[in-house]
Amino acid sequence: MRRSLVALATAALLTPALTIPAPAQAAAGPVNLALAGAASASSVELDRADFVAAHVNDGDTATRWSSKYQDDNWVQVQLAAPAKVDHVTLHWPNACARDFVLQTSADGQTWTDVASLRRDTCPRTDVIDVRSAEPVSYVRVHGKQRWAAYGYSISEFEIWDGPPAAPEPTLGLLPKPVSLTETGGAPYTLHRNTRVLALGDGAQAPANHLARLLRRATGHKLTVAAAGRGPAPIVIEVGAGKAPEGHEAEGYTLSVTAAEVRIRAATPNGALHGVQTLRQLFPQWAESGEVVGAEWTVPAVEITDYPRFAHRGMMLDVARSFYPVDEVKTYIDAAAQFKVNRLHLHLTDDQGWRIALDDPASNPSGIDYGALTEVGGATAMTERGTEPGITGFYTKADYAEIVRYAGEHGMTVIPEVDLPGHVNSALHSVPQLNTPGARPALKPGETTVPHNGTGAVGYSSLDAHSSVTYEFAEHVLTEIAAMTPGPYLHIGGDEAFSTSHADYVKMVDAFTGNVRALGKTVVGWNEYAGTALPRDNAVVQFWNGNRNAVAAAVNDRGAQVVLSPAAHAYVPQKQDSRQPEGGTWACGGPCGLDRHYNWDPGTYIPGIQESSVLGVESAVWGEFIRRVEQAQYYAYPRLIATAEVGWTPQDQRDYADFKNRLAKMGGRLTVQGTNFFPTADVPWRLEILGGSVSTRTGRPTGASWTLTAPGHTAAGLEAAVTWSDGVQEPVTPATTREGSIPGMRINAAFTVTSARTFSRPGTYTGTLTVRTPGGAPVTGDLTVTVTG
Repeated sequence: MRRSLVALATAALLTPALTIPAPAQAAAGPVNLALAGAASASSVELDRADFVAAHVNDGDTATRWSSKYQDDNWVQVQLAAPAKVDHVTLHWPNACARDFVLQTSADGQTWTDVASLRRDTCPRTDVIDVRSAEPVSYVRVHGKQRWAAYGYSISEFEIWDGPPAAPEPTLGLLPKPVSLTETGGAPYTLHRNTRVLALGDGAQAPANHLARLLRRATGHKLTVAAAGRGPAPIVIEVGAGKAPEGHEAEGYTLSVTAAEVRIRAATPNGALHGVQTLRQLFPQWAESGEVVGAEWTVPAVEITDYPRFAHRGMMLDVARSFYPVDEVKTYIDAAAQFKVNRLHLHLTDDQGWRIALDDPASNPSGIDYGALTEVGGATAMTERGTEPGITGFYTKADYAEIVRYAGEHGMTVIPEVDLPGHVNSALHSVPQLNTPGARPALKPGETTVPHNGTGAVGYSSLDAHSSVTYEFAEHVLTEIAAMTPGPYLHIGGDEAFSTSHADYVKMVDAFTGNVRALGKTVVGWNEYAGTALPRDNAVVQFWNGNRNAVAAAVNDRGAQVVLSPAAHAYVPQKQDSRQPEGGTWACGGPCGLDRHYNWDPGTYIPGIQESSVLGVESAVWGEFIRRVEQAQYYAYPRLIATAEVGWTPQDQRDYADFKNRLAKMGGRLTVQGTNFFPTADVPWRLEILGGSVSTRTGRPTGASWTLTAPGHTAAGLEAAVTWSDGVQEPVTPATTREGSIPGMRINAAFTVTSARTFSRPGTYTGTLTVRTPGGAPVTGDLTVTVTG
């Protein structure tokens, strides 16, 4: 997943581009000229007053103009006075134009085509550059082809006289800390001889983690030691009394001055959270897999921080489609930076069995437990997706490595064996489980049920009246408990539609009793909330259904709750209508980023106290997701939203503020190679890395800039270099990977390469200016030293 910045540079292409000036510092932002103008249209749908043209420039996206049901329709705005137009923004709420022309006119009679566009998504927002050389009086959208049988609908037709102002600076910290003060002091600068001092028991691991992260991009040694001298040390202290009071388990403080960085915590995990925050304070280029020439500075801050909820989890469905160990590690890597601390592995389901088990010393039924992976590990989802599901399984050594790696990144592994339903793979692998009460029933001549790779649910069940069921479940849970150092075992319990209520309760009570006897805390989906849960030692994970039953489990049995409500935490529900794959049942349409952010876990289950909510969890299901890149594309940035929901106090969370911080995070995700969806309403920021190079007269400089621009294409980026000697050079950004929503991939970083040669020795500064349609220009400097 990680992309080399050098590789990006060598892949660059050079083609002509428009020359654009460096950005001017305007005193005020741009003006939407449409608001003072007068709108008119060729027609109005059903001649209704609530669809008239005046709604396109009333400043209210809840109103709209709609046309009659034919292709040849237009809407226009006459400006209050002739003016130059920089760009136009069109908000299409539903009945979009598939094909249209944007036009301008000085007199309303003679029209100039500015852009002819064809778009294949709806609803949407279009930003179109105009850059009129002379003032215009009219701007018109003229439709050529409708999206569907209805006419055209535009909620707002914005006509801007200049590019937007540069976005306000933000540290971009995610999740948002509880308390953050920017002190205004001089920034901290990482020195090539900086030491990372690990003070106290438990400080060594987070110190090593930080040093590994920073060595790759900085090239500094960053020696980790318990003592020593050196410039600008990073000090990590772990010990009693060093965390914010009352938040010893995961709290930390972080102080940054010009002289040092100091992280203090009571536990290694608390210190690791401080490390992840410090990581985000460094420039995004710190995520590079190789040495880059950035300025390694950190702003002066004082932070006191701790989580709202103890459980901030992510679930990965490895049963329907398998994720090898290295892909699980990749998934852990990306999530750890957002202080996610639980990895829930959905290890078994109807389509596959992913964990190897040994046979017990006493095996009354003669079950070959190796067949679970020999047979069930070789099957997977066969329908949906870009390819059939991936097969495979984890050996005990594989599982131990996942547990170790997760722990190194501050995560506890929660293994799930789904019982008593979702067991077709077990029935397909083990003949002894196919007793008369098991479902589906055997057909004549069968010894096991066939594999089922469809997305069907609720049809399979173990036999509540067979001793083999309980022998099997006890051994499986015992083996997995022995492999799992964490306190939790998840038994599933969902969608057992083919099991009678009495049989369901009988089996679940036995399974939860097994888990309690093993010294673990049982976890199950909310369907099991009505069973005899172990008192004060059970967790109900809510996904959909009866919230009152969950409240009863809390109030009557002392259970705690993990919240994964489908509308707010399920992946892969679609997050955007442009995605060809994904569910829509949870939200009656896409479950966008706002749905994953704008909810309150503390009040979600009525009749319980927030103290009974253990936390939140994002769930990646595998019906059509294949491989970690696709899993990330559907999970991010929504998993980041869930992480903040679980960490930051409710009264400090604001969606607009979250999007502003997330907009800065997009470049960091790009550099580290994390695949993510370019959510439309996030103003993803452009960032440029320059640097310095040396060359001789008469030779091409080879100078190149790296640009992160999430969600953009090379064709949509306008770039030029202005040199300190007055020469302007047109350049074209290039990337090794263009983004594709159907292809489930974000674009990689761009490289911009200069082809200029210099005839005289000297030092020259090249300022790269990049602009997107309707976006503020962004600049980055690069210095070239030329010798004779």
